[in-house]
Amino acid sequence: FFTGWWIMIDAAVVYPKAEQLNHAFHTCGVFSTLAFFMINAVSNAQVRGDSYSDGCLGRTGARIWLFIGFMLMFGSLIASMWILFGAYVTQNTNVYPGLAVFFQNALIFF
Repeated sequence: FFTGWWIMIDAAVVYPKAEQLNHAFHTCGVFSTLAFFMINAVSNAQVRGDSYSDGCLGRTGARIWLFIGFMLMFGSLIASMWILFGAYVTQNTNVYPGLAVFFQNALIFF
C-alpha cells in the first residue's frame, strides 16, 4: 500500500505538468484505496454470519459491501492498465507516469 502511493507521489513530483501526467489519473489510486479499506473493514465472521452481532444488514449486507469493494478494486486495476496502454505505451511519450499509475494500483491490490 505504502509503496504504491510512494511511486505515484514520485511520478507526480517528477512530472508536474498535466501534459506529462494527467491529474485525473490519480482517481484510480483514490478508488483503489477506498476499495482497500472497504474490503478490510469486513471480517470473515461477518461474511459467514458467525459474528457476535449482525450489524446493520447482517451477512447479506457484509457480502454486498465486500462485492462492491472488490468491484472497485478490479475496476481501478483495469482502468490503470487502460491508462498505461492508452495514454503512454501507444503514444511516443515517456512511459514512467503510466507505469507509476499501474504499479500504484497493482501494489494496493496485492
